[in-house]
Amino acid sequence: MGQRRRELGLETPYVKTFSGVVFPGKGWPVTILRQPTRAGVRDAAAKIAAILPPTPLFVSEIKGIPVAFKAESLQPIGAFKIRGAWHRLTAMDHAARARGVVAFSSGNHAQGIAWAARRLGLPASVVMPSDAPRAKVEGTLALGAEVVRYDRHTESREQIAASLAEARGATLVPSFDDPWIIEGQGSAGIEAAAQMEAAGLGAPTRVLVPCGGGGLAAGLALALPEAAITVAEPEGWDDMRRSLEASWILPVEDSPPTTACDALMTKQVASLTFDVLARRDAQGVAVSEEQVAAAQRWAAEKLRLVVEPGGAVALAALLAGKVAAEPGTLVILSGGNVDTAAYARVLAGG
Repeated sequence: MGQRRRELGLETPYVKTFSGVVFPGKGWPVTILRQPTRAGVRDAAAKIAAILPPTPLFVSEIKGIPVAFKAESLQPIGAFKIRGAWHRLTAMDHAARARGVVAFSSGNHAQGIAWAARRLGLPASVVMPSDAPRAKVEGTLALGAEVVRYDRHTESREQIAASLAEARGATLVPSFDDPWIIEGQGSAGIEAAAQMEAAGLGAPTRVLVPCGGGGLAAGLALALPEAAITVAEPEGWDDMRRSLEASWILPVEDSPPTTACDALMTKQVASLTFDVLARRDAQGVAVSEEQVAAAQRWAAEKLRLVVEPGGAVALAALLAGKVAAEPGTLVILSGGNVDTAAYARVLAGG
């Protein structure tokens, strides 16, 4: 792995700070000069509507109450990440596009970036963990992106990606710590609100949303200012829940448990996403691995949908009674990129 790092020009160290990123050899932090806004979410929704149809909205009763389920698992890349990637890359000028982009991801953001980059004709490289699900790695490669592997236990994906972007003069596109990414993800809320109104369900009053770094949750909080926001995370990886309760950012505790929710294994949320959710008084819940698996089975049986573990945590919270169903409840099923062998075991109840 060391030789590959040298070939890519990744030998220079870098430091992540609360104000931004200090790139190698530069010595100053890159600060975000704009904040995500609801107007930006609406702009993103218009851009995405021009190239993609809305993902389906399913309705099923939970304890006699109709609940809406937004199937982001049916996006072309199998996850909502296509939204933020498209909004972010289309905001780049021609000179920046020519230099390309670098991202880091366990798989869904990777595929979103690769899809958008291919459609726009710009080069993309993605730093992915060596244990990322094969389907997500193969999907990213099939879309034409370069994949740089790393060990999530001993190496920093942020450091590798930042160094690679600096070496190539490329734009670094984080998976959630970016205002355009947040706005793009929030476009799902604009769609869902219109679909719920058309179905006679009224406006969303509560949104249950899977949370890793919080980009989707923050985007939905901006898109749906009248709805209560509840983020769901796997047990032991519920740093957003703990941070919201403490009123400041807390990282995942040392030696977190193993989880099937590879898409939600973010060790610390960003101030950008946390601030949006904290201002909205968002709440958080944590679910067990067994509850996640039960939610995957429910989605398959009741909605005929394949949902990956990380995409099922919000549904798991509802089914487990962590959040009560009420009129106007919207549940986001955020991704469907499963490992087929693991998914077969889940469906078999093993």
